Amino acid sequence: MKKRTDRKIAIAGTAAAAVLLPTIMVGLAQAGIGVPTGNSEASGNAQAIPSFGPATQPSSAASAASPSASPKAKKLPSVPLGTNPFKTGGGSPNPNNPDANNGSHGKKPHMPSGAGDSKYAKAPDGAAITGVKKINSRIFDVTIASPALGAAVKTRVMIPKGWKSNSTKSWPVVYAYHGGSNNYTSWTKDSNIEQIIGPYNTMVVMPEGGWNGSYTNWWNGGKGGIPEWETFHINEVIPLMERNFHAGSVRAAIGLSSGGQGAITYAERHPGKFKYAASYSGALNITAPGMPVILTSMNRQAGTAIWGDPITARANWRAHDATVNVAKLKGIGVYVSCGNGQPGPFDNPNAAPMDAGRIGEQLAGTMNENFVAAAKKAGVPVTSHLYGPGMHNWKYWKRELAASWPTIAASIGARKS
Repeated sequence: MKKRTDRKIAIAGTAAAAVLLPTIMVGLAQAGIGVPTGNSEASGNAQAIPSFGPATQPSSAASAASPSASPKAKKLPSVPLGTNPFKTGGGSPNPNNPDANNGSHGKKPHMPSGAGDSKYAKAPDGAAITGVKKINSRIFDVTIASPALGAAVKTRVMIPKGWKSNSTKSWPVVYAYHGGSNNYTSWTKDSNIEQIIGPYNTMVVMPEGGWNGSYTNWWNGGKGGIPEWETFHINEVIPLMERNFHAGSVRAAIGLSSGGQGAITYAERHPGKFKYAASYSGALNITAPGMPVILTSMNRQAGTAIWGDPITARANWRAHDATVNVAKLKGIGVYVSCGNGQPGPFDNPNAAPMDAGRIGEQLAGTMNENFVAAAKKAGVPVTSHLYGPGMHNWKYWKRELAASWPTIAASIGARKS
């Protein structure tokens, strides 16, 4: 009887730890406890932005002796357990979403079963279009059998006026990346993209990015493998669009929230791929003090599978941090915008301090401020609109798309039809 009782106590203790540990970790990280104290190189000769370490204020003596000493970082808000401050949509993930298929994580990329033959030109790795469904006169949903994901997922395509399937003409193209807890339908469902870009001779490609895919090839304990979202977007979607839909080689990338992170980091990591990159409330400094543990705790199902353990896989986190790699944006047009989490003109003025939209934009605001500061130090021209009060929602991102589009259009040669 005693052994049975001890076993029940042990099980209960383990369950309690599983519930409480993320909250404890977040609190410790925000206090600067238990994390390495190194600084981020951020941007070559730029002033360093604090990375994994605590938010510390250098003494006046240290500042005088070392003009490159890191500035004091802002204290991050507490994130209640079970909330998702970066959520950008409602509903639940598709049962076939690669993020939720734990059985496939870490496996070698392969074509999904039942992909069948394709009459369309394939991507270099064999990714193939297996279906095209017409939504309206200018919008198609394209099913792609992806080795990088080991699954078939969809990409929404908005064609310009005058587009014809048998044309030899190519078109300027915008790759639009959705945010967390959302899917490939988000830009046409939630935004004003049809009204803003629709009148131009421009194609818009809106690929699936996963429920919490984070626009990266997942770490999976160092094994890599499925899901490889970056490979899907860069090495599969782009060539498939160019080989089958007449998408041109003059490209812009835009995104919101985690999709904003994707737009900026893809431009950094793939030189020459994009002429312009725009981020609206993007997660642009994932190694800011306390941020890694918040992100791994928030992504409870994926956990450290996305970028790895924040300490042992630190190099991988830094390789996907837009602020750390900001110097790579030289020669690329950049637009970033974000609020600070306080209720703004489109919000409930009485929103509770722990409202997810407030917390999400406060986190994003801190990351965007760091990004803009690092870009300035690195000599990278950035158009920024850090507009102060405003929460994490589409009402602001619609406005920012409209404000940024004329400059994006000019960069890719887009004109009104």
